[in-house]
Amino acid sequence: MTGADFSLDIQSLHERYRVGSLTPTKLVDELLARMAGTDSHHIWITRLTRAQMYVYARALETRHREDLPLYGIPFAIKDNIDLAEIQTTAACPDYAYTPARSATVVQRLIDAGAIPVGKTNLDQFATGLVGTRTPYGACRNSFNPAYIAGGSSAGSAVAVALGQVSFALGTDTAGSGRVPAAFNNLIGLKPTRGLLSTRGVIPACRTLDCVSVFTLTAQDAQAVYEVAQAFDADDPYSRAVQAPRSAFSPSQFRFAVPRASQLEFFGNDNARALFNAALDRLESLGGEKHEIDFTPFLEAARLLYEGPWVAERYAAIQTFIETKPDSLHPVTRQILQNAQRFSAQDVFTAYYRLAELKRTAENLMLETDFVVTPTAGTIYRIDEVEAEPLRLNTNLGYYTNFMNLFDLSAIAAPAGMQQNGLPFGITFFAPAFSEYSLLMLAARWQQSCKFLLGATGKSLPPAPEKNLLPAGYVALAVCGAHLSGLPLNHQLRDRGGWVLVATRTAACYRLYALPGAAPRRPGLVRTQDGASIEVEVWALPIEAYGSFVHNIPAPLGIGTIELHDGKQVQGFVCESHALIDATDITNFGGWRAWLKKFPA
Repeated sequence: MTGADFSLDIQSLHERYRVGSLTPTKLVDELLARMAGTDSHHIWITRLTRAQMYVYARALETRHREDLPLYGIPFAIKDNIDLAEIQTTAACPDYAYTPARSATVVQRLIDAGAIPVGKTNLDQFATGLVGTRTPYGACRNSFNPAYIAGGSSAGSAVAVALGQVSFALGTDTAGSGRVPAAFNNLIGLKPTRGLLSTRGVIPACRTLDCVSVFTLTAQDAQAVYEVAQAFDADDPYSRAVQAPRSAFSPSQFRFAVPRASQLEFFGNDNARALFNAALDRLESLGGEKHEIDFTPFLEAARLLYEGPWVAERYAAIQTFIETKPDSLHPVTRQILQNAQRFSAQDVFTAYYRLAELKRTAENLMLETDFVVTPTAGTIYRIDEVEAEPLRLNTNLGYYTNFMNLFDLSAIAAPAGMQQNGLPFGITFFAPAFSEYSLLMLAARWQQSCKFLLGATGKSLPPAPEKNLLPAGYVALAVCGAHLSGLPLNHQLRDRGGWVLVATRTAACYRLYALPGAAPRRPGLVRTQDGASIEVEVWALPIEAYGSFVHNIPAPLGIGTIELHDGKQVQGFVCESHALIDATDITNFGGWRAWLKKFPA
């Protein structure tokens, strides 16, 4: 095997394990071959040895592959996140310690079969969006080493982009899990605060920090997220998953964009053109665009570093700063020492203002499913950042710094290549707990664009044969008033459901218009002389399923529906006695077609 032989995306690796052309120990040998020589991009702070990785790999070879969702999948860990018995530095050698146990999120991944490869370079103490504020060498972009990789999770992104690991953990307080994704042609998932435990993570702003995930594909991000996510009772900031305010279909959605006058590309007209092209593509995928006033988002973004939240960064490592100030990178020290100018009154004043801005932003987002922005308006060379470290870093946070202050869920996705050969990326963001809707959207976006994966030159794998139903969800087929856009559809959306697929039943059903008051309802009945009927299959959280079913009035109920491809799902069925006064509308092929002919 050589480094050019295969892609490390999870779908491709799973297939190789399935057919027996790869084993975990062989994968370790392949990874070491790929990483042989000088680490010219300054990706790694600590890399595990062959012997250390073999411990994980050989243990897997005694297990059943089907029992481990991340069987033999290699991953990197940002070096402010603990891996047991491996030094954690936060890119500050004098701060280093060796933890006895792994961070919660790391242990969950290992328990699911993932193989840790090493600890990656970062902006010191996760303070920066550039990846250059580190004594381990400025991390270099995977496409052009003269350019920044983005930060602070720089090494994590470049490791994935160059095909050295399948996925990587980062952290994201101000954009550190999204900006590096954009600059290296990756998916960057920033979950809702608290959904991935931060126990075992060196804090930046403890109330805002998120563990983030870098992957080659959106499907990979979902696979990692489903393993990593869990409530951690020992993490005071951990949160259990909740139903989102509303969910949306990746094929029918409303999206918002900042007013044209508020979009900022810092002189990069090529990035502006790529963003406009991305908006056109979103409309072609079924999106309805409208503009919003981006003022509250921009003001909140300025609060993060210009306001007293920088004092929270200071508090995270206060003793170290005060006893060993010369151990800090000069730019990091300058930023953190500014915290001393803020008073307690400043903190409360800023929190009051943030609450006002958050409420205004929530109201602006009520009529939209998600907002799309550039992930960053432009990209800079390393020498440019070193000449103006604060101003250029601030520019990179224009579209990211407000995200955790507003408690939003976000995913960064590739959106094309600039004329200089560097990637451009966009970010979709939505209210808290919208991860699955955003992941489904990003997956459809990637399949529509067919961009190559990271900097590997590998093609995007085909979409899975079936839509992936997330853990904790049930598939439910609807055929009438619960279809998208019809009167009862809100009962699914309000419970955090979204459309998995629009499809048809097997050709063994008849559809009836039932008598009764509005909203009009159909009855679906299995027969021997039926036809194929239009349905939508929705993903509905299991915890919301009971309340949904409880509200279904007789003669309707939930049974098993056979789809045209032979798959079976739960769905609406009708008791046969109710058909006496009903109208057979099977020949219309579906409820929508009948409503079009016979509107209320």
